[in-house]
Amino acid sequence: MAFYYYQKAAESGHIDAMFILACHYYIGDEIEKDLEKAFYWWQKAAESDHVQAMFILAGNYYSGKEIEKDLDKAFHWYQKAAENDHVDAMFILAGYYYSGEEIEKDLDKAFHWYQKAAENDHVNAMFILACHYYSGKEIGKDLEKAFHLYQKAAERDHVDAMYILAWHYYNGKGTEKNLEKAFYWYQKAAENDHIDAMFNLARHYYSEKGTEKDLEKAFYWYQKAAERNHANSMFSVALYYNDGKGVEKNLEKALYWYQKAAENGHGDAMFSLASHYYIGEETEKDSEKAFYWFQKAAESGDEKAMLFVAFCYNDGEGVEKDLEKSFYWHQKAAESGDEDAMFSVAFCYDNGKGVKKDLEKALHWYQKAAERDHVKAMFCLANHYDSGEEMEKDLEKAFHWYQEAAERDHVDAMFNVALYYNKGKGVEKDLEKAFHWYQKAAESGHERAMFNLAGHYYSREGAKKDLEKAFYWYQKTAENGDKDAMFNVAYCYNNGEGTEKNSEKAFYWYKKAAESGNEKAMDKLVNHYKNGEGIEKNLEKAFYWFQKTAEGKKVINNSVNINWDGTEKDFYWYQKIPGIKEIKFIGLCNGCKLPYTDYQWCQQCNSKQFQQNFSKWTSKNEFIDKFIQDAQLNAQNSYEVLEWIPYNKLSNVHYYDKGGFSKIYKAIWLDGPIDSWNFDEQQWNRCNSQTGYEVVLKTLDNSSKIDDKFLNEFKWQDKLQLLKKIILGLKVIHESNLTHGDFHDGNILISDDYGELFIIDLGLCKPVDDDKKDNEIYGVLPYMAPEILRYTPYTPASDIYSLSMIMWEFTSGFPPFNNRTYDHHLILDICEGERPQIMRDAPKCYVNLMKKCWDSNPSNRPTITELEYKISEWIRCISEFYIYNKDGNYKVAVPDVDIELTNDMLEFAKANKQEANKQEKTNISVTQSYLQEHYTSRKFTKITEILAKEDSKSKLNTCTVKEFRTVM
Repeated sequence: MAFYYYQKAAESGHIDAMFILACHYYIGDEIEKDLEKAFYWWQKAAESDHVQAMFILAGNYYSGKEIEKDLDKAFHWYQKAAENDHVDAMFILAGYYYSGEEIEKDLDKAFHWYQKAAENDHVNAMFILACHYYSGKEIGKDLEKAFHLYQKAAERDHVDAMYILAWHYYNGKGTEKNLEKAFYWYQKAAENDHIDAMFNLARHYYSEKGTEKDLEKAFYWYQKAAERNHANSMFSVALYYNDGKGVEKNLEKALYWYQKAAENGHGDAMFSLASHYYIGEETEKDSEKAFYWFQKAAESGDEKAMLFVAFCYNDGEGVEKDLEKSFYWHQKAAESGDEDAMFSVAFCYDNGKGVKKDLEKALHWYQKAAERDHVKAMFCLANHYDSGEEMEKDLEKAFHWYQEAAERDHVDAMFNVALYYNKGKGVEKDLEKAFHWYQKAAESGHERAMFNLAGHYYSREGAKKDLEKAFYWYQKTAENGDKDAMFNVAYCYNNGEGTEKNSEKAFYWYKKAAESGNEKAMDKLVNHYKNGEGIEKNLEKAFYWFQKTAEGKKVINNSVNINWDGTEKDFYWYQKIPGIKEIKFIGLCNGCKLPYTDYQWCQQCNSKQFQQNFSKWTSKNEFIDKFIQDAQLNAQNSYEVLEWIPYNKLSNVHYYDKGGFSKIYKAIWLDGPIDSWNFDEQQWNRCNSQTGYEVVLKTLDNSSKIDDKFLNEFKWQDKLQLLKKIILGLKVIHESNLTHGDFHDGNILISDDYGELFIIDLGLCKPVDDDKKDNEIYGVLPYMAPEILRYTPYTPASDIYSLSMIMWEFTSGFPPFNNRTYDHHLILDICEGERPQIMRDAPKCYVNLMKKCWDSNPSNRPTITELEYKISEWIRCISEFYIYNKDGNYKVAVPDVDIELTNDMLEFAKANKQEANKQEKTNISVTQSYLQEHYTSRKFTKITEILAKEDSKSKLNTCTVKEFRTVM
């Protein structure tokens, strides 16, 4: 019925009726659908100035869906509607003029209509106009107008405008910088599903900009954006899972999101994914996939990835070996500004690796890398200037680059700087500076620097003469296999320079040096075997070494005296060497009439005198008594004699000085040390027996146990250094065929500066082969190995178990089982296999080693030597790791270090970073105190006796332990 009246009104010229009638025909309301009649009446209404009819008619002419397409008519009616204030028509008309579609392009008219639409609250017009004012490409740049229009559009819920408005507030574009408002608009846009806004909102939560730091919310928004295929967010989600930030650590999920981000073209994700496949972290190692993703990242411009592609081609890892392609990628990375790659390119040109050898180009790239602080490049550049190979020799430039590298901790460069100062090469001679750099290089492990430093201490060149330090550095070098240093160590022992005179040790080092080819040591060895100095007299071996020196055509000292066997060969060499005299005997013993073993010393007779005297003294400690007695029986000269000195044999005890962590006292020993046996008076001849003998005593009064202050504040490389000192102390005990028997942190003393360490309280020390069971066992419960709690004999492996508890303290900062009572329940738990809870941030490699040390089966525990090797290896590698990764990104692999060690270094580095983050959050150092029972050794009997008896019948099992719990 309504349709009838609309039709009548339309036919009578009513404009609105015409429009409504057209709509009825268009949708088929109350009448059959008829598009032809619909467009007829819209046309009639439009021609009668009905604005909406004009707009609809224009839209249909433009789309051509239900009427023949006619862009001219579409433009005509959009223009008519716009001129009659139809806002959407204004916006569309502006688009016509801007694009020049079916009409001549006219930017002035385009912006006129955009402006008109914007003034009439058309949101998209506001946004487009704002974009043009911001870019200033086709209209005068005006950041304030742009900001104003973005704000108007954002307030009318235009999501892109919200995002851009936030960006303007963040960067202070067109308005004053305001992080709170930036955060507000990023949040509004993110809540309206704007993906980039989600990403930036997450960054605000992470970086604490405009809001409080909230890693969980940061992760939430990163994940929201990642689920909408935002590549940067995918990478961030992977990082959060990888590091356990804002979400529980999950390396499997981290790998998943690295993969997703990489597949979406994210370069850093490609590199991270490749790294995971390369080292096999949380996924099976796959060199081919690693290479694939390294190459993808490299092709997207990642410099580090280019380097790894080069490494893969160089090593044939994941791809066929190809040195030319390796060079190509090194060069690509170098041209992109990577200094490591520059060095590699220089090295390739220098050695003709993958490219024709070209020293000029090598020097060019060494120079480029050196100017960007690449330390190895500095060193190589200096070497070329030093050698003058295919270039003009320039010692001043060589010195400059050696010094630059040395100041950046390059050890070989330190040594060369020292050499230059020592010889005045390329710089004015300066022995003090030479000494300084020798010392730096020596402390960094440079063996030849150690030797030269010792020489400076010995000869007083550039430093105060210090024979003890000279001996120390000679010994360090000798232990690293330097034959000249071995000779000098032997010389020091032989003459008592910088150390106590010791013929046996002198012989040992002369022999080591001689076997390494030191000819002077061979000469000395002849005398030692000839005279029985530090070794049993052996003329055959003396002649052997005499012959070695003669065959080497070296001049033999005229004082070499020996009785040969009279063979033809002996006579030949006898004739070859002028000035040989008859052998000189030290003398004969008045007791047995045999030759003295040393000057005025007969070991055979003197050992009998010592043995007869054993009952006349005691230290009241069985172990100490045995130790002194063995030393007396085996003494080959008076210097090797140990004696127990009762306090009543000391006089004039007085304070003298204070050491690093001890007080030093002086006193007079009334008897003085043994010199020789007097057969006439049947007593010992003693040094200074008339006046007494001055001695020095120490009391440890400024030392401390390992405490949690140390453990909380030190980095892992410092902890490993201290752990190595503890291991070396325990190694001395084990190599003496002893066990400590009561090893715990209360028996470890360290100086206030952590420079010195003592293992104390050796009262329970006993020989390894002493399998006698004690009636009682003592110790601090958590440090006692399960086998000791079962009454089995103490072994070095038991000490290793105790060491594992100290290793655990290094991860926690407090004693093991500090929250437990030290009673029979804890004994049973330990025997059943319970160990302290693993700390979450502890390096995995360290935890694995610790677990081996506390294995219930003693035979599965590593030896002290194996531990020393592993810890030393970590210490060496972690130092190099930090040198190569000064930027803190930990992406640079250390040369000549295998994958397993590389992974270990990453774990220590991450643990350091996590510890630093904790310290930063708390910003305080807390020193905790613990009950005395955590440090005091106690006697254990009852429960351990039960365990021992049961263990003798059968291995302890769960049922037995439960029964014990019930009984106890």
